Amino acid sequence: MAIESLRAEARVLNLRLDFLPIEHDKSIPKDLAFERTLLVTDVILPSSLSSQGRNVSFAEAILRPTSVLNPFLAPAPVAKVSSPKVVNTEERGFRGPRRKLVAVTACPTGIAHTFMAAEALKNQAQKMDIEIHVETQGNVGAKSLLTFAQIKEADAVIIAADTAVDLARFAGKILYRTNTGTALEKAAMVIEAALYSGLAHSSAALSSPSAQHSASPSTRAVPSGKHSGPYQHLLTGVSYMLPLVVAGGLAIALSFVFGIEAFKVSGSLASALMQIGGGAAFKLIVPVLAGYIAFSIADRPGLAPGLIGGWLAAEAGAGFLGGIIAGLLAGYSALLIRDRITLPQTLAGLMPILIIPLFASLITGLLMIYVVATPMKGVMDALTAGLLGLSGANAILLGALLGAMMGFDLGGPTNKAAYAFTVGLLSSNTFGPMAAAMAGGMTPALGVSFACFVARQKFSTEERQAGKTAGILGLCFISEGAIPFAARDPFRVIPANVMGSALAGALSMYFGCTIRVPHGGVFVFGIPNAVENLPMYLVSIAAGTLLTGLIIAIVFKKSVPILEDVLQ
Repeated sequence: MAIESLRAEARVLNLRLDFLPIEHDKSIPKDLAFERTLLVTDVILPSSLSSQGRNVSFAEAILRPTSVLNPFLAPAPVAKVSSPKVVNTEERGFRGPRRKLVAVTACPTGIAHTFMAAEALKNQAQKMDIEIHVETQGNVGAKSLLTFAQIKEADAVIIAADTAVDLARFAGKILYRTNTGTALEKAAMVIEAALYSGLAHSSAALSSPSAQHSASPSTRAVPSGKHSGPYQHLLTGVSYMLPLVVAGGLAIALSFVFGIEAFKVSGSLASALMQIGGGAAFKLIVPVLAGYIAFSIADRPGLAPGLIGGWLAAEAGAGFLGGIIAGLLAGYSALLIRDRITLPQTLAGLMPILIIPLFASLITGLLMIYVVATPMKGVMDALTAGLLGLSGANAILLGALLGAMMGFDLGGPTNKAAYAFTVGLLSSNTFGPMAAAMAGGMTPALGVSFACFVARQKFSTEERQAGKTAGILGLCFISEGAIPFAARDPFRVIPANVMGSALAGALSMYFGCTIRVPHGGVFVFGIPNAVENLPMYLVSIAAGTLLTGLIIAIVFKKSVPILEDVLQ
């Protein structure tokens, strides 16, 4: 695309343009007129490819061909007799109008995509000679918090998030929104788009550090075009719900160490652990899910109505499906009240702390009690009974479907939908689908790691090293370790991932495996009673890993030297 863009613009400018592709490890011919040379690359190259000409990125050549070629309209200077000056690699890179960026990355689980997207943006910005500061909003809280000075000096802001992110700090800044998957796989495109196609955030500009710090780094609802909507709000609720599921599930599993029915002995440690896990943590799962769905939609005024609606759903037995409906009702009713009710300026302060929470809570609560709760309880009872009663072909089919969804897009919408569904079932004490989903999610990264081991000749040194890392991530139930391989050869790797994950999920359901926690991988296998039928669960994961690994080893294309375009 860069060549076509420059060639078309050269015809308009009546400028002769010759193209010379050179491999990244070769030297530029010494007889070139360096003052008339244009180097187009997205990486920092060795000094053998340095020149005294202009150096731009592929994206700039595509987006701004006129400004790229304008400097060459002047008469060519007389070539110097001396050897060409070697330009420091730090002086090369992007020559755009802005050179400073800030970014925020966030994903529902806050474990893999959040940090991998941040690393991809940092690495690409370094290659393009752009200063960038990235704040990660992971499951343990925000890290590398952006300062007021960094935001003020930034020429653009990148929001790479799969959940709602508070934008108050970035009022008045050029803003570009995307998801973590795009930032991870197409970091260069995201950076260029932020610099050239971002839109100014419509809120009033911030003027002081105190104003900037008044906005917490927590995830909150802000309209975000195609990246917003009920699905994103659901993922935000799931991200806040996960710690409760993990803590509650492990507490229940630990209570079983003393015996399956030891918790029935009043005053015993097993009873206390069961009370912590089942009596407290699991009872909060649905209210927190609903509360933070509403929080994502309507900010803080939606939190109280969402929590109330979620509690009513849990008490009525409507489960996580009732909680989702309660959160959506609370959030959108809070927005409706905010937009439709106007108070005098002297009473405006009552809206977020009194008017919206009160009336949204009443609307949500009454609808849950009289309209939603009873039908949703029937749906959840039927769903739970159906899942618990699955056997034979039906169980295998469900496991294969969940596994295939987990292995399809490695943290994308399909993967997250399957994961959110199985996590929600944990609150109803349905543990089999969670085991199938975890097995399916571990398989892709373990599979590519196995392929790198059995077919070493097909992978470069860097890919084999990435395969080792993917294996470790796979053991931790972080399927994103397979993303670099899927990105390089998607039409071969993705089907292999899907088939292996489907096999792992199907076998897990067939063998009746269950797991009580939604994350952790092999680290939860050693906890007594956390996994039921552990030996066959390991067999399921191993079978899926072998299938994925062998398919990739057979069909994966052997690595070839990477060529970079060098334009004269």
